[in-house]
Amino acid sequence: MANACVEHPRGRTAGCGSAHREFIVTVQQAIPGEAPVAANVPLREVAAVFLRLGFTAFGGPAAHVALMEDEIVRRREWLTHAEFLDLLGATNLIPGPNSTEMAIHIGHRVAGWKGFAVAGLCFILPAAFIVAVLAWFYVTFAALPPVAGVLYGIKPVLIAVVAQAVWKLGRSSVRSRPLAVLGVLAAGLVVAGVHELAVLFGTGLVLATVRAAHRDGGTRRQTSLAVLGLLVLVALIAGTVVRFAGESDGGAVPFGLMPLFLIFLKVGAVLFGSGYVLLAYLRADLVERHGWLTEGQLLDAVAVGQVTPGPVFTTATFVGYLLAGPLGAVVATVAIFLPAFFFVAVSGPLIPRLRRSAVAGAFLDGVNVASVALMAVVAVQLGRSAVADGLTASIAVIAAVLLIRFRVNSTWLVLAGGVVGLLAVGRLLPS
Repeated sequence: MANACVEHPRGRTAGCGSAHREFIVTVQQAIPGEAPVAANVPLREVAAVFLRLGFTAFGGPAAHVALMEDEIVRRREWLTHAEFLDLLGATNLIPGPNSTEMAIHIGHRVAGWKGFAVAGLCFILPAAFIVAVLAWFYVTFAALPPVAGVLYGIKPVLIAVVAQAVWKLGRSSVRSRPLAVLGVLAAGLVVAGVHELAVLFGTGLVLATVRAAHRDGGTRRQTSLAVLGLLVLVALIAGTVVRFAGESDGGAVPFGLMPLFLIFLKVGAVLFGSGYVLLAYLRADLVERHGWLTEGQLLDAVAVGQVTPGPVFTTATFVGYLLAGPLGAVVATVAIFLPAFFFVAVSGPLIPRLRRSAVAGAFLDGVNVASVALMAVVAVQLGRSAVADGLTASIAVIAAVLLIRFRVNSTWLVLAGGVVGLLAVGRLLPS
């Protein structure tokens, strides 16, 4: 195979000319010794891993992905770095909670359709339970319990975890000088304020266009149609949900479980971005349009979603509990996470097919590079607030050493950081 220059851990080899060898080399060359991973993990192990992550994964999507990389790739070797990157790139192209969709993707890849359900539910339910308990506390005592100390110690640990993941995933995705240039440009565009989705698609399209310009073959049309079909399907579903959920947008409407379900279904189907984007969506519907919540209640709900472990979208659990008790919490939680399962079920089987096409594989490589660039930008942004003094800087450095040099499980580092934070805040702040 003298003319083969693209090889994927699942065994796909595609022929291409020398003009694009600089863009993509073999994964084995980039990461010596990395071999395909068998997808036959027992369900109980999948459940155990994602239950633990659901209870301990603080810090938002970038930190969640870093913790998953540490657990799934580095420690358990269920996936290779290249496979993990493909799933991450695909996740970034669909709406919904990225870390939850990543958990669902991983479960499906390592344990089939049962793993698809088990991984997603085990990652969501612990966070939803914790948020529901806090919502009960909030309704009962009209206040939230103090969590500042826990976060003070956990955040610098998460910076170390994210930085390590960015380094390892970057080594896997940035396999040539042009890819490195694209990654730097992607990071610069995000810092300049360009929307993340535009950066992801743009980087992928640039690489795919270069590949297509140098390639002869009959698969380009089929690949283009597959990608276009997926995007059209996502757009149609999101548009349909928005239309049904927006039928009552003419003004405030009485509260009901069905309108509540439709509002959160709409959010789960169309939302790209961070918890701040979630705040904007919920404020428009729940505060301004329908008047079901006050500004203060909504801010408290989003704050709870941000400071508790697991997906930020569990803000829906808190809002549902405030509006209709335990039943409202269940309805809102199911509604906001349901689209994630659907989009992963639709997009997941396409990833191996995309990898078998040189052009679509190049698109996915570009998305992967941009995804790592986004993680790097988020790590820097989080680091500015998380590493605020000498103690937090020391926590971050010690966590990085323990993580990289001694391969300590990141879960224990997160828990230790929380304990140190509680002790430090209790000593530093007046009672």
